Amino acid sequence: MYLELNTICKSFGRGETRVQVLHDVSLGLEKGELCVLLGPSGSGKSTLLNILGGIEEADSGQVIINGDRMENMKEKQLSVYRRKHLGYVFQSYNLIPNLTVRENIEVGAYLGDDPLDIDTLLHDLGLWEHQHKIPNQLSGGQQQRTSIGRAIVKNPDVLLCDEPTGALDYSTSKEILRLIEEVNAKYRSTVVLVTHNDALKGMADRVVRLKDGRILSDTKNDVRIPAAELEW
Repeated sequence: MYLELNTICKSFGRGETRVQVLHDVSLGLEKGELCVLLGPSGSGKSTLLNILGGIEEADSGQVIINGDRMENMKEKQLSVYRRKHLGYVFQSYNLIPNLTVRENIEVGAYLGDDPLDIDTLLHDLGLWEHQHKIPNQLSGGQQQRTSIGRAIVKNPDVLLCDEPTGALDYSTSKEILRLIEEVNAKYRSTVVLVTHNDALKGMADRVVRLKDGRILSDTKNDVRIPAAELEW
């Protein structure tokens, strides 16, 4: 397995206010797989994604990416690893407001050892005509495309997407899902996409369902449905 989570446990709070968010969660993904992580609000899916990305630390268990164990990394090593190997796309775009589209994507390029060509990426993202605009001159979909560009320009091994279409309308959501699908196919990034939208399961290689911090099911799709054909 390229990416492994072994018996991950996580809780928040202390004493009587302590809440166990993840209970012995184990998951394995192959290189280049697109995994949809499904679950209702409060199921622990975003916490699991944050642990996978080294943003939060598990109480116990192991995270292994390409043979490297996160718990063995010191903070500086972990920071370098996140910067070089992980890309993040969130529901909130988190763009730098006074930088143009191109400049926001260039910020991501500086973090990687082998960044993608920015001109090619701007064309692939449909942002070439908007590259000199700042975020408040863009639609929500264009802002999310820019955030995806910033995440993938450093050519990450793993792309983590936390409700990337949560703030978008139906048509724009499908555009963003098609883009994530294309990124997975073209660059072979391993993609983990967190959502509460059950319809998205069809576009995945693997579908993992979470409830109350536990994995209910972990299944593979024999055939992936193109994102453009998804309906909800």
